[in-house]
Amino acid sequence: MIKKTQLLLSIFLMALLSCSSSDGGEEPVDVAPSEVKISVVPDQSHTLPYHGGSFSVTASASDRITAVSDASWLSVSVAEQSRQVAKITVTAAENKGEQRAGTVTLMSGNGRKAIAVEQDAAPVEEPDPEEMTAQSPYVPDGYSLVWSDEFNTEDFPMEASGWSYETGMGDYGWGNNELQYYVKPAKGSPVGFCRNGYMNIVAQKRSGRVESIRMTTTRGWQYGYFEARLKLPGGRGTWPAFWMLPADNDWGANPWPQCGEIDIMEEVGVTPNDIVSTLHADGHNHSNGTEGNWTSTQHVATAESDFHIYALLWTADRIQTFVDGRLILDKENPGTGRRDWPYDVPFNIKLNLAWGGNWGGMNGVDELALPARYQIDYVRVYQN
Repeated sequence: MIKKTQLLLSIFLMALLSCSSSDGGEEPVDVAPSEVKISVVPDQSHTLPYHGGSFSVTASASDRITAVSDASWLSVSVAEQSRQVAKITVTAAENKGEQRAGTVTLMSGNGRKAIAVEQDAAPVEEPDPEEMTAQSPYVPDGYSLVWSDEFNTEDFPMEASGWSYETGMGDYGWGNNELQYYVKPAKGSPVGFCRNGYMNIVAQKRSGRVESIRMTTTRGWQYGYFEARLKLPGGRGTWPAFWMLPADNDWGANPWPQCGEIDIMEEVGVTPNDIVSTLHADGHNHSNGTEGNWTSTQHVATAESDFHIYALLWTADRIQTFVDGRLILDKENPGTGRRDWPYDVPFNIKLNLAWGGNWGGMNGVDELALPARYQIDYVRVYQN
């Protein structure tokens, strides 16, 4: 009897449980909807020119598409082609400042798709080259212009305008273990070119080597006032120069330093804005530490950020160099002959931007400084 009662109780409990599990009393379980996917063609970031412009993309999703921008200079329009497909057009206003970036976000349901947009910086306005053609106030009385190059061309200086180019690595890195490879510029060259009235010498790494320019006048002058308006590059490793070597020198019979060298302006990026003028000769030169007081330094705080006028006044009896009319080096002919004063023959003018070397690279080089630009506004020669 007890076993029968237990059996009936078990059946009753099972029935009760069965009813409770099917009476719909449980709370429903919420299931999150899957994220809406948005496809965009082309799916990429976009760069627009500084003067403004626009681009369009086609977006598709499972529901209607809208779009917004997080930048006031970007406007967005949506043209529906169907409920699931839309053409999105993004337009940028003119940029008058630095490079800028924004984001356009496409939305459909709970889906989001970001499109990155950049706009180029406004170009730096160069001064009108015509404003730079006036004679500087530093030309000595009695001296008249006999030759000049204002670089008012859209190409690069050629032999017809009085220049030639020295190329390659030279012996022992042009005697200084320099690292650059000098090239002759061609039309459209990024290394040497004229623009807005300036000659630009740009040291930059191309095809695994640092290329630059070394240019020299095709004629020489003996005595005169020589002037150039220059803005120097910056960065550890740069070594710009405005200097002179004898024209038509017989290097076999009269090698450096016997031939003489006049360095009107040199500067190395490792000691920025220190302008150095030096006279080299057999009796005084840096190679054997005998330059002594034949070299002098003038600090010009803005040499790498602004243009300055560098000049040489050379007579039979005296050589002086200047920056913006301030004296740097002043040496008189000691009358001891060519060992100390080989500056009695015509000299060519040279402009170059070296990279590294014994002086420019004395503390190594920083390739993050590349490309480095040396700008020449003009070169002028006056004689009495």
